[in-house]
Order: sequence, then C-alpha cells, then structure tokens
Amino acid sequence: MGRNNYFQFKHFRVGQEHAAMKVGIDGVLLGAWINLNGAKRVLDIGTGTGLIALMAAQRSQALVDAVELEPEAIKDATANFQNSKWVGRIKLFKGAFQDFESTCRYDHIFSNPPFFENALKAKDPKRTQARHTDALSLQELLSKAKQLLNEKGRLSLILPVDQEKRLLELTEATGFKLSRIVRVAPDFNKKCHRLLVELTREDFPLQESVFYIRDAKSSDFSMEYRELTKDFYLAF
Repeated sequence: MGRNNYFQFKHFRVGQEHAAMKVGIDGVLLGAWINLNGAKRVLDIGTGTGLIALMAAQRSQALVDAVELEPEAIKDATANFQNSKWVGRIKLFKGAFQDFESTCRYDHIFSNPPFFENALKAKDPKRTQARHTDALSLQELLSKAKQLLNEKGRLSLILPVDQEKRLLELTEATGFKLSRIVRVAPDFNKKCHRLLVELTREDFPLQESVFYIRDAKSSDFSMEYRELTKDFYLAF
C-alpha cells in the first residue's frame, strides 16, 4: 500500500499525515475479520489512525471506543473520527492502555498491537513505539483486556507467527480460550507470517484455517482476500 497522506476507502477516508504507522494490510485484515455479530460496545487498543475502529463502526451498530498513546497518531485519529459518518458512535481516549479505565464491559476488544519484541528498533521514535512492545507487552494487553471484557466477550488480535507459542502460554496463564486462529500467508508458495486469533472466556470448538493474501501465479489479491475486504476497498 502507498504512503500517501490519506487512504480512501468506500465509506471513509483515513488521513495518515502524522501517525508513524500508515494504513496496511494487517489492519485491514483484522478489521474485516473480527466477529462483530451482536456487539453493542467494542474497544480498539492502539487505534493509530483509527482504521480498525472505523471499520468496526461501518460493520456494526456498536459504540466504538478507541485508545491511543502516541500524540501524532492521536491527531490523525481525532480528525478521521470527526470526519466520518459515525462520529456519534466513536470515542477516542488519549493515553496508555494500562491506564485506561471504563465503567462498562466490552463485547469485543481488538488490537493490531506492537509486536516486534526482538527486532531492531526503527530510527523514528514514533515508529519504534508503534511497532515494539516496550509501551505495551502482549501479557499486559491480555491481562487488561480480560478485565474489560464481559463474560461472553471476545479478544481479537493480529500477530506474527513467531508469537504463537508465547500467545498460547499467555492464554493459559490468563484463562483465555483460543476459539479461532487463521494462519495468514502472502501466497500459496510462501510461509505463513501472520496469525489472526480470537480469544474468549468460554469454551468453543477451535476453528483453524489458512488464508492467502495473493494469488501465487498472478500476484494479484486472492479471491478470498477480495471477498473479505470487498466492503472497504474502492477497487474491489
């Protein structure tokens, strides 16, 4: 995807002039994949430009809360929410997720979290904060999310495949159950590089699948990616 100052979707525009992390496939995948059936109140952790929160608002009638720490990303998210048709249903909270407090309990919490725990830090400190777990570890995210979910609530994340073992350890430690996992690969000929995961506090039969972003022969987006994201991209 391009690095323009904005990204135009079918029903909203994402301005991204200030935020370190621009619109990318990871965020679009998660925003289109999360199960919002019956959700009345949802929470986006580390909203960045507000992309996934806006996708959730488009896909549901839920009240959408969003949390963001980085001041430059807050500028973009604030403008993107105010300029959207769902401005009355989206609320932005400024600060660290660890400090976030809410009197309500959420039906669904989701996040495209900072996950490059062992990678080299980026030269841009804003991009480093957005990409690395120094500000919010996976353990902190799961523990806090569990406090904020209702009994039937769901937590959905997109993670690198090398975080699967750590995720399974933390789900056991925090009492979450893995209900859905999709292993995402760039195409059929390449190894999976991302995980879409859904965690619950209830016991459900585990659903597992593999998802290919592009067609290996044509290098164009796969039919399954087009089908998942057709309500958002102008080109689909």
